[in-house]
Amino acid sequence: MKSQFVCQECGAFFPKWMGRCSECGSWNSLLEENIEKKKPHRGTPTAATQISAIEIHEDSRMSSGIGELDRVLGGGIVQGSLILVGGDPGIGKSTLLLQMAHHVALKGKKVLYVSAEESPLQIKLRASRLKIGGEGIFLVSETSLEKIMPTIEKEKPDVLIMDSIQTISTEALSAAPGSVSQVREVTSVLMDLAKNRGIATFIVGHVTKSGTLAGPKVLEHMVDTVLYFEGDGTSVYRILRSVKNRFGSTNEVGLFHMASLGLLEVDNPSEMFLSSASGFEPGTVVFPSIEGTRPLLVEIQSLVSTTNFASPRRMALGVDYNKLVLAVAILEKKRHLFLQNQDIYVNAVGGIQIGEPALTLPMMVSIASSLLDQPLPKKMIIVGEVGLLGEVRNVPQIEKRLMEAKRLGYERAMVPKSKVKVEGMRIDEVSHVDQVFSILFTK
Repeated sequence: MKSQFVCQECGAFFPKWMGRCSECGSWNSLLEENIEKKKPHRGTPTAATQISAIEIHEDSRMSSGIGELDRVLGGGIVQGSLILVGGDPGIGKSTLLLQMAHHVALKGKKVLYVSAEESPLQIKLRASRLKIGGEGIFLVSETSLEKIMPTIEKEKPDVLIMDSIQTISTEALSAAPGSVSQVREVTSVLMDLAKNRGIATFIVGHVTKSGTLAGPKVLEHMVDTVLYFEGDGTSVYRILRSVKNRFGSTNEVGLFHMASLGLLEVDNPSEMFLSSASGFEPGTVVFPSIEGTRPLLVEIQSLVSTTNFASPRRMALGVDYNKLVLAVAILEKKRHLFLQNQDIYVNAVGGIQIGEPALTLPMMVSIASSLLDQPLPKKMIIVGEVGLLGEVRNVPQIEKRLMEAKRLGYERAMVPKSKVKVEGMRIDEVSHVDQVFSILFTK
């Protein structure tokens, strides 16, 4: 029997072992697997259906009972969908799915929870801590796919939860559980089951040290939706982010608060990312971000201090490091600010990760405010993308950002030139960073 070597980080195949994967650069990640040969066979043709003849039923979606989860899923759980949930150990994946199972079961639906890592007693203890009775939720503790499939056929659940995909294996392959071929084969079987039987299937995935989902990259291509659970182990807040969704918006976020009774929804998410300080200090800017379809007010903080080393340090927390370097270069070239002997630290409060281009102007203003030791006006937000020539470019959904700011009591905004007007809010329109500095900073 022939064998091949598969990278456990990126899923690349190689004919011989190497110490370092040439695709992703990871060390000691190649694992030998046997090549399973399948005999080709010709089956009966599958009938094609005209797209106009397909009917969309009102009950094609069902609510999970958790508003933030419904938001991330695009409005609810789609029947026959395959959803992958990833995140660090202990972040709350199993807790969220158990709470969802409880709400779904209360609506008369049947939920089958397959745990390959915990015993039914352990899940029962968690359910008791979360005040979940468990009526309508059926538990199975098994790692063999050949034993799980008959149980699914017998119970015929409306929602299936597989926790986790890396610990479930099939006897059809000789590879070890969690290997690339095992994960791919088990997911393929679950995908066929979900599509043919109309069972909404949630599978829990482990993550690697770099924070990406373990297993082959094709795993994310096979499923309909990929959800990442983010959060700092020292914080009580959790962010559920959709990075792929065939039934809704991508990059949508759901916000939760970890409490003794499990994950609770955050009623006012913008307050989560704003500090409780009564007055603004130099280096503080409020930025109206758009995450999916939701506007969020995020506080950007910068600290600029003289370095004690030959090379100044640049640190970005929650913001893209390359955008930080770009902002510093524009400030030095276009505003002639001397930052070559300054350490610069930029942080997005609340642990959120922001990647949209509209963050450039708020980050530049925050750095300049800290360097010049001049605070910004209170109750003010700043948004805009800055080009390499110092021009301030327009950004999408300006009106939605301003309305969220007004709802939280902000009275002034600095935005790129646009025709958007918000009653009761002073709007400063700018087209270049020179205008920004002439409005905000005194000489």
